[in-house]
Amino acid sequence: MKFSLIICTYMRPEPLLRLLQSVKEQTLYPDEILIVDGSLNNDTALIVIQNQFQNLKYFLVDEVNRGLTKQRNFGINNVDETIEVICFLDDDTVLEIDYFENLLNTYKLFPDALGVGGYISNEIKWEKTDNYIPQVNEFYFDGWKRKDGSRFVLRKKLNLDSDCPPGFSPGFSHGRSIGFLPPTNKIYQVEQLMGGVSSFRKSVFKKFSFSTYFKGYGLYEDADFTLRVAKTGKLYINTAAQLSHFHEPSGRPNQYKYGKMVVRNGWYVWRVKNPDPILKDRLKWNSITILLTFIRFNNAITGKNKKEAFTEALGRTIGWWSLLFNKPK
Repeated sequence: MKFSLIICTYMRPEPLLRLLQSVKEQTLYPDEILIVDGSLNNDTALIVIQNQFQNLKYFLVDEVNRGLTKQRNFGINNVDETIEVICFLDDDTVLEIDYFENLLNTYKLFPDALGVGGYISNEIKWEKTDNYIPQVNEFYFDGWKRKDGSRFVLRKKLNLDSDCPPGFSPGFSHGRSIGFLPPTNKIYQVEQLMGGVSSFRKSVFKKFSFSTYFKGYGLYEDADFTLRVAKTGKLYINTAAQLSHFHEPSGRPNQYKYGKMVVRNGWYVWRVKNPDPILKDRLKWNSITILLTFIRFNNAITGKNKKEAFTEALGRTIGWWSLLFNKPK
């Protein structure tokens, strides 16, 4: 299958170079690589010029096309006509040598797949276990367990945990992401993919595009897109298609803006999945949103990064109140 790799980047030349070097070592190499750069300087362009990579095309976009979802749509519109699958990677990831081979093989194993996601392997410590005995501070799935974060422990105690498997969104949203799938090397069906480690059949983009509602950094833009696609067909995660994600801090919004985006974009994505929620789902969504805000305010008192926690909590608060007067369209 002929496939294209689109990497949208913004002011991250060194992380981008590390990613491209890992792409160069792949057992299956992309038929084309599109770098869609929204940077405000020439540092990324210089990196691309100084380090030659096969099949690479570089685009420096202007302000009209700057922002994650706009850059992705720009890249999609510039792929070769013969391409069958379009892959996306965040610029701060590094691939295992057989990432593309395992990812593309999923389309052969599951011909009904509209999209396939890769698996981030460096963020969570999992432990394989037999005869598991449930613990409130642990999460268990398919023979593996991991520590559960304090927010999920509290949600369990308050009966606010997700009632869906990882990668599926409950009626009140606030589900467990694909990061809660264990490293089994299995393939799982989901309805959400992480945009920065995803791929889709090119035919998907005849009907769908990434929403420009998500400006700039584009928080939850991937949930919006894949929830819409999943209503028309099947999506999968291949946990054998592994890579590392290093969460480069440059290019991210400040904590206040981030907190506000978490709530407003979260509300938007919730209504994409469930446009007319029942009262129970409305109460749960708001309860969890308020709970997570209180946790961040508490982090501002007891945590290490007090200022960041407080400004994020303030952004979440303003974001929640703004929904009363100005809901996302």
